[in-house]
Amino acid sequence: ISAFVSLTLTPMLNAYLMKSGEQKKSKFYNFTEPYFEKMNTSYAHSLTKFMKRKWLSFPIIIGCIGLIVLFFSILKKETAPYDDRSFLSLNVSAPEGASFDYMDRVMTELTTLINDSVPEKKVSLIITSPGWGASSVNSGRARIRIVDPSEREKSQQEIAQDLTKWTKQYSEAKVSVSETPTIAVNRRGGLPIQYIIQAQNFEKLREKIPLFMEEASNDPTFAVTDVNLKFNKPEIYVSIDREKAQNLGISVMDVAQTLQLSLSGQRFGYFMMNGKQYQVIGQFDKKDRDTPMDLTSIFVKNKEGKLIQLDNVVTIEEQSSPPQLYHNNRYMSATVSASLAPGKSMSDGIEAMERIKEKVLDDTFTTDLGGESRDFAESNSNTAFAFGLALLLIFLILAAQFESFIDPFIIILTVPMAIAGALFSLWLFGQTWNIFSQIGTIMLIGLVTKNGILIVEFANQLREQGKSKYDAIIEASESRLRPILMTSLAIALGALPIALSLGAASTSRIGMGVVIVGGTLFSLVLTLFVIPAIYLMWSRERKHHPEFDNIKKYDCRNYCNWSIFCFFCACYR
Repeated sequence: ISAFVSLTLTPMLNAYLMKSGEQKKSKFYNFTEPYFEKMNTSYAHSLTKFMKRKWLSFPIIIGCIGLIVLFFSILKKETAPYDDRSFLSLNVSAPEGASFDYMDRVMTELTTLINDSVPEKKVSLIITSPGWGASSVNSGRARIRIVDPSEREKSQQEIAQDLTKWTKQYSEAKVSVSETPTIAVNRRGGLPIQYIIQAQNFEKLREKIPLFMEEASNDPTFAVTDVNLKFNKPEIYVSIDREKAQNLGISVMDVAQTLQLSLSGQRFGYFMMNGKQYQVIGQFDKKDRDTPMDLTSIFVKNKEGKLIQLDNVVTIEEQSSPPQLYHNNRYMSATVSASLAPGKSMSDGIEAMERIKEKVLDDTFTTDLGGESRDFAESNSNTAFAFGLALLLIFLILAAQFESFIDPFIIILTVPMAIAGALFSLWLFGQTWNIFSQIGTIMLIGLVTKNGILIVEFANQLREQGKSKYDAIIEASESRLRPILMTSLAIALGALPIALSLGAASTSRIGMGVVIVGGTLFSLVLTLFVIPAIYLMWSRERKHHPEFDNIKKYDCRNYCNWSIFCFFCACYR
């Protein structure tokens, strides 16, 4: 749309609004023009000196590539920074088998902690045993709405870190504090790190998961760790001595039915009293089924009608097993969840999990990512593809317009300088490599290549007028200095409010603004010297072919433009 407006509406308004005849120069023009003339002269003088050592452009480009590798390796990486949305979530899980009364007492203590320790609290919702999803009696939820950022001194992240530190002191239950992610692609809430361990059978998981969790709990990268496959559900295994039971006239069915009727709370029927219907439920009194040894005191009737105590025919054994079994890609699986310690990023957490995997698991195990971790990995792979596709499309379009493969390649060399400046700016201002900074980096490809286009296109026009390659590139660089400065500064100043985090919930977008401002300004300085030097060394002399003089110059370009237009339409469909 902007291209259409600049080619149609802008010329019309210029012809309509501009006065004909010689225009009188304003006082502002007379005041500023000497400074611009001096700037042009200084730039031309500096460029002439640089051209004498034009080989320096290669170390500069190689240095920019080295900076890209360096800063990309040291930058913290995550899906997206957390916006301060004034909302926190707490998930509470007690030991398996905990009663509702036990859980209610834990949640009451947690409510007291929140009320006493979080003065920024606006309202809270505390739920014991919510009953939805995978929740059970031994789980609880807490939702805290805090006051707006302008009304408090601490950030949402600092409050979450304080809550994590305080709730770690609770031995009755495990509490995990989480913030609402800025971007969640079809994922449920939870801790940011979701590392899925897959095995061919349950026994291998039972052997390795405790070792894995021990290493993860001791790793300083994580603040809180948890696993969904827990071996904490108490069970009693009843083994029947079949030979002895047969001698006493007791069958296995007799034992099973006796235990079922005594402990299961089975409904036998209904009875009516005072016009109301009541259920008839058979079950021992609670005091008679409190301990595992109470099972052995139950009597079972044999075939002769005699009562035989169960401890004569059975032995009991206490064991633990998981409340639920999980599968991923048809394999038995366990998902290790973790929250990150202060100063740690998503990439640090995933790398720590990979280190623990190499230390604890063998080759029979496979791993996968879930939740926000999976979003992070997918966004990185998709960004690499989008970045490469953007470079390819720009190169093809420029090759069609310039009717050359050398000139587009010279222009594309502005991209490494811009990316080096972008990554350096992220590191300098303490930002992370996230989806917003990735979008800003892709935008940079189109924004910074226009500087090279302005110089190379005008230099080609001057060469067609008969000027030498050296004189053409010097004059083109000097005459295009003002347009390059105007467009680059306009882009940088336009993105400055994003970099300054102006506006509601704008923290996550700071990276995009920093990338655009830093990359544009960094590449601006280098482009004005490197691109002319590369052009002087690589650009080829254009040969004149009289046999093609009768062919319209724009025919080939129009054909290429229509081909590119059809390609975009096919991609869109």
